[in-house]
Amino acid sequence: MNRFVLPVLALLLATPALAELRTETIEYRDGEVTLRGHLAWDDSLQGPRPGIIVVHEWWGLNDYARSRAEQLAGMGYVAFAVDMYGDDKVTSHGSQAKEWMQQITANADAWRARALLGLEVLRGRDEVDADKLAAIGYCFGGATVMQMAYAGEDLDGVVSFHGSLPPATPEQAAKVKTRVLIAHGDADSFVPPTRIEAFKKPLSDAGVDWEMNIYSGAKHSFTNPYAEGYGMEGLAYHEQADRRSWLRTLAFFEEIFED
Repeated sequence: MNRFVLPVLALLLATPALAELRTETIEYRDGEVTLRGHLAWDDSLQGPRPGIIVVHEWWGLNDYARSRAEQLAGMGYVAFAVDMYGDDKVTSHGSQAKEWMQQITANADAWRARALLGLEVLRGRDEVDADKLAAIGYCFGGATVMQMAYAGEDLDGVVSFHGSLPPATPEQAAKVKTRVLIAHGDADSFVPPTRIEAFKKPLSDAGVDWEMNIYSGAKHSFTNPYAEGYGMEGLAYHEQADRRSWLRTLAFFEEIFED
């Protein structure tokens, strides 16, 4: 898929000249399922720093999700790209990705529990300030970080990029402790307007601190330079929306991690 890499991604992934980027594959388990996440951090920095979970799209923990974790590490965070499928499951076929995703989302409690296992891995690292944690997710991953919020997890913030926006029940919305940032494409055919309204209402009713930015012309998977290579209608990279949503996310992190 290298032919789909755009110059803006190289810019976004650039790290400071003095950064000493380190990565490590972390193996952990959910019952009988072996999960392998991708940890990234800058070894030139001293002391604990904020930790950020990265949750992949429905394709599985692929190079794109890993690259986002490394991008965050280059900016001074400790990032852990979690594995939601296990057993090294990665695909480029939509039908297979849909099947794996549905296996996870069929049981909401198990879905949230698996995501929180990854958070516990990150929280336990010496490099991480356990009082400063956030989660970001793409597509399926965006829905996953919202499930973490609905579980009442003590996070400083969650960010959903082109997520499916699962609406909370009033009981779930009342549990949300974290700030919520949503990046959504106005041309996203996967999420109807009625879903957006159903998503916003319980959060507003519960007084959740949420923000939604909608980007004109952006379709589903607008942050992923490889999106059109999957051959699925409705998926497309959108450079401007990618850049703007990422800059807003970085500002969001500065806000939530303020001392």
